Amino acid sequence: MAAQTGLLAPALMSRSDVPVFPPVALSAEAAPFTPLGTDGWRLGSPSDVEKQFSRCAAKLRALQADSGQLREELNLLFDQLLSENYNKTFDPNINIRPEDVCSLLKHISCLVPLSQEHLVIKLCQLVIMDERTLDVLVNYTASALKVCSTWTHSDVLLALSTVVYGNGPQCHQHLNDLLGEDGVLLLYSSPSQPNMELRRVALTCMANICLRVFLTTLQSPKPPDTDELFYCMVIQAALKGLQCCLSGGKWKFGGGEEVGSVLAALKRLLFQGTPGVSVEWPSVLYPSPLPQYEGLSASKPVEPPKPIESQKEARVPGKTSGNKKRKSRGKGKKTSTEESRGEDGEEDDRDPVAEPQKGGGREGGRGEVESLSKPSGPSLYPSWKKTSSDSEFSDPEGSAQSKLRLYHGRVRQGALHCLLAVVKAVEKRTLYGYWSSFIPDSPVGGLPTLTLLTIILKDPSPKVRASALQVLSAMLDGSRQFLAVAEDTASPRTSYTPFSFSLATSIRELHRALSLALLAETSPQTLTQVIKCLAYLVANAPYHRLRPGLLSPLWKQMRPYVRHRDVNVRVSVLTLYGALVTTQAPLPEVQLLLQQPEGSSTGSFTPQDSGLSWRQRDGVSSPSRTPVKPSLRSSRTHSPHIPRTPGEEDTAPPWLLRLCVLLVTQPREDQSDSDGAGTGGGAALEPSPVRLEALQVMSHLVRGYFSLAQACLCEIGQVSARCLGETDPSIQLHGAKLLEELGTGIIQQYRPEKNVPESLRVPVSQVVLFWSEVLSGPLNGALQNEQHPTLQTSACDTLPSILPQAFAQLPEKTQLMCITVLLGLTYSENYLVKTAAVRALGVYILFPCLREDVMFVADTANTILAALDDRSPNVRAKAAWSLGNLTDTLIVNMESVGVDFQEELSDMLLLKMLQAATRASADKDRVKSNAVRALGNLLHFLRQSQLSRSAFQRPLEDAVLALVKTVQSEATMKVRWNACYALGNAFRNPALPLDSAPWSSDAFSSLCRVVTSCKNFKVRIKSAAALAVPAKRGCYGDSQQFSCVWRSLATALENSEDTNDFLEYRYSASLRHTLSQALLHLLSVSQSQDMPGLGASLAGEEGRGIKEHLIKYLRAEEGGGEGADGDKDAVGDSFTPQQRVLGLQETLIRLKELKAEGEGWGEEERGKEVVVHFLEDLLKTCEGP
Repeated sequence: MAAQTGLLAPALMSRSDVPVFPPVALSAEAAPFTPLGTDGWRLGSPSDVEKQFSRCAAKLRALQADSGQLREELNLLFDQLLSENYNKTFDPNINIRPEDVCSLLKHISCLVPLSQEHLVIKLCQLVIMDERTLDVLVNYTASALKVCSTWTHSDVLLALSTVVYGNGPQCHQHLNDLLGEDGVLLLYSSPSQPNMELRRVALTCMANICLRVFLTTLQSPKPPDTDELFYCMVIQAALKGLQCCLSGGKWKFGGGEEVGSVLAALKRLLFQGTPGVSVEWPSVLYPSPLPQYEGLSASKPVEPPKPIESQKEARVPGKTSGNKKRKSRGKGKKTSTEESRGEDGEEDDRDPVAEPQKGGGREGGRGEVESLSKPSGPSLYPSWKKTSSDSEFSDPEGSAQSKLRLYHGRVRQGALHCLLAVVKAVEKRTLYGYWSSFIPDSPVGGLPTLTLLTIILKDPSPKVRASALQVLSAMLDGSRQFLAVAEDTASPRTSYTPFSFSLATSIRELHRALSLALLAETSPQTLTQVIKCLAYLVANAPYHRLRPGLLSPLWKQMRPYVRHRDVNVRVSVLTLYGALVTTQAPLPEVQLLLQQPEGSSTGSFTPQDSGLSWRQRDGVSSPSRTPVKPSLRSSRTHSPHIPRTPGEEDTAPPWLLRLCVLLVTQPREDQSDSDGAGTGGGAALEPSPVRLEALQVMSHLVRGYFSLAQACLCEIGQVSARCLGETDPSIQLHGAKLLEELGTGIIQQYRPEKNVPESLRVPVSQVVLFWSEVLSGPLNGALQNEQHPTLQTSACDTLPSILPQAFAQLPEKTQLMCITVLLGLTYSENYLVKTAAVRALGVYILFPCLREDVMFVADTANTILAALDDRSPNVRAKAAWSLGNLTDTLIVNMESVGVDFQEELSDMLLLKMLQAATRASADKDRVKSNAVRALGNLLHFLRQSQLSRSAFQRPLEDAVLALVKTVQSEATMKVRWNACYALGNAFRNPALPLDSAPWSSDAFSSLCRVVTSCKNFKVRIKSAAALAVPAKRGCYGDSQQFSCVWRSLATALENSEDTNDFLEYRYSASLRHTLSQALLHLLSVSQSQDMPGLGASLAGEEGRGIKEHLIKYLRAEEGGGEGADGDKDAVGDSFTPQQRVLGLQETLIRLKELKAEGEGWGEEERGKEVVVHFLEDLLKTCEGP
């Protein structure tokens, strides 16, 4: 095997942990030292890296083992070698001959004694992969593991892992030392090994030894003289080994070529032993947005396609109507085939399938749908299974064939397990390129593609089908961002097919195939996997970008399975319904389905055949796992719900909601479930998994479709209260979460931006009644349940979901109870409970009925200050958020109540809050973002009498400098945005000594630097808005500082379109809007001493650029400021063009009246003339036609 050779620079390694070799250095795609010329060297002068290598190599070759300065020389030369980056991906022009590297490494391995452990580590950091040096280096690293101290072993093992990677077949003479009974790798990978890092690296090393061996075995064809059964056993063993190599972490075996080789080998084995499948399998799968179709082998030409009718006749002999066959499936009886399947889920070959003439069950459904959906190409399924009457073998031969089919099925299952491991190990973005190899992206027609859907629909083994569904589920899980580009609402262009349309076609094909599998599947375990896979598809597909109609058939198709005998199927059905009501909620198609009366949404089923009808006690036997036949449905009565008139039916709660209520609260009357739970006749409730999933669906319904669920608000509240009163903590937890969703839904209705009409809202009186009953019920017990902190946390989360208007109307003792409980829970030992309590107080402090209560504000402030010093970062983050809310309340009270509230609040408490927020601004980013928000509010809130006190002087300076430091820091953009906002907020305080304080220049300088250089335009916008806040000229300091602010804003305006990030470009109009407003604000407050600087700026080229932007601003030709992004503090966004022009006229009049004074009056007059002329010209342009 062609081996790789190279050096790995430590710059690519993390020295804080055990060094990790980056994947690119181990990739088959990136051989670090590949010569470009035929003689091994490129023409031209060598690079600096090559010169460094040659110089160090020459010195190392000259060293002898008995040299007196050997240790010092080796240490210096190793450092010089490791200081360079030899990776060709970093510099493609680097060319060092592999033989030079190999000879050098073999030489220095003889120079470094094992007693010099630091030198051993540095030698191990030279990454080598060459067959000729393999023996020397494996022996050296193995000896180092035995001799050197344990602190070196992680690096040595990592070097050994790189040495043996891809060289497994050449390691046979070292296997005893490495993997023998006393082998070093077995020693370090043992479960008794206490050092988990050593164990991990040892297992990685073992996988590197074996991966190539396993992959080569899977890629090689069956030898001609080998028994098929034994060959299957060999493949099974290789698949198990490959699965072990792939499991337990990220992909670490090279680049795309290696991934493609593994996927190609596995895809071939997915169809091992499949009759009628003879294709030329590629050795490597390459990522591509286009599908890869396998070419048919020349040895077995494809028969010409038959007409659809003739195919149907050939597939179903003796049948003249497909409808009869489909109808026979509905009898709900198991065929002899299903009864004869083994316990392990494999097919029993004694009688694989009922005769086609009899139809029924799985095969009938598959034969029917496939004959309709695939009109051309070879038929795969019917030939897979033959009845005993069709078999050409005698009994012994049939037994051998049965065993061979069993082993073929196990090979296919092992390949699927390996594929599942690959899907979990490979990065999602890399895997998307291979989707077309496993998921069809074109409608059915033409030659059938061999994909996972082929296995799901046609494989005879339920275990193999279930494994294929698990792989498909893993591929769909987390694919929302990838599938988000799918769209087929418009007709595609005929010249080419857009990728978005191909992706939408894949989604439709997945729906079609999984719906067919749902109809045909008989194994409960596999049926559960089908429904789970549908849930993953529904949760990730962008239905708002697809043509409607995909979800309605699925919704109707799932209804009968709600009453399935198997509890796991019922749970998975509820999971799917939860996904349906969660995806892009509220989705119009789902909303229509929820609004339909119970009987009208069942498609071919009658109203009596609902998901509720099986729950009644009418003497009818429990329904089978397949839909009941019409004769049984006609004998049933209606579902047990209150009769409604047609008018009332329109406002009735959704069927799904009523179903979930019954599943949670009503006894299970059918006692024949396979779960076997309950021995008390009709008194047994549904199994806990079913009830939990039903509660989850109710929560999803309330969250996404509250307008439909609010009709039975009190009933849902009673369900949650009943759950809270049970003994099962899981049921209690989900009951509390349902209660929280109800409260949140009510609050959302009352938000002004939602624009929900008053008539459609839940009346406040009803909300008060609802919470009065809840708070007097079992919720109190959950709040005080210290044995279950998670339940206590969830119960605590329900308290801030009370509508503020309703909280104000609750009895005083109820309000006091809520506040007292929350204040007490902030001292809980459990950080989850403490976090929830602190967050709840942060919500309560915004309630209008509580925010003006000085005692409550003080108690909440003291509680939050204590939480800010908690050791848990989660608690500190919520405490900072609550402190930000509390300081927002201070500003609101200052504007509404006035000085009275400011005087009642303790100065000492304000000082503590200021100091605590300053300390928190140095914490983690998620704490810092709200800490700086609180600092801005506090600096805005402080009065002159407080700022003049000596106790506030140093904290005030520290607070401002903390904001300045945050603005200039490398923190996240959200933190810097908040810091800019906080400085602007502070500038609104007229008592703040901006004109004289030493920190004032630092504040303005930091904002000027950000407005011109920050990559994030939203941060620039907020810094520009902050610079436009001071209302008086004196706040800007002397003329030099004022001129600095002006130049910064002008430069930012000139460069407002310069960005390399397209996502930032969309904010450029808002940035220009805010900058233009800020420049006009500076002109409006400018004085005579500022005229020379302003005149110089406006007289030249810079002035013409500023004029163009100001004209657009005054005419409102570009979008508004930050108001377009929903920022309530946007500057100038509420002014009309007429108001802006009027403000400019007032500025011009004021500037004309300015009188120059002092020694530089002449220069000031000339500057004033330029500014006045500029403004007059600007007004004339704006007022003109």
